[in-house]
Amino acid sequence: QIDQLLIHQQIELLEIITGFETNNKYEIKNTLGQRVYFAAEDTDCCTRFCCGPSRPFSIHIIDNLGHEVINLQRPLRCSSCCFPCCLQEV
Repeated sequence: QIDQLLIHQQIELLEIITGFETNNKYEIKNTLGQRVYFAAEDTDCCTRFCCGPSRPFSIHIIDNLGHEVINLQRPLRCSSCCFPCCLQEV
């Protein structure tokens, strides 16, 4: 049984050195610090560069056996409150 999940983003050395954003990767752990899931963003470098934090993405959440348990999709949407009908959603 899992009562809490802790999400830790993995830091990419290439991203720190160059300032160029790479696909985000996350370890999802239980309260004991054991890795329960792994999550990886799937976007291309052009999308990350051109759209920044508003970019569309897909995140695949994988269990320790390598099976995908959840796939999150975020379409390209607006991040401005001036267009409330087009705000971000996952």
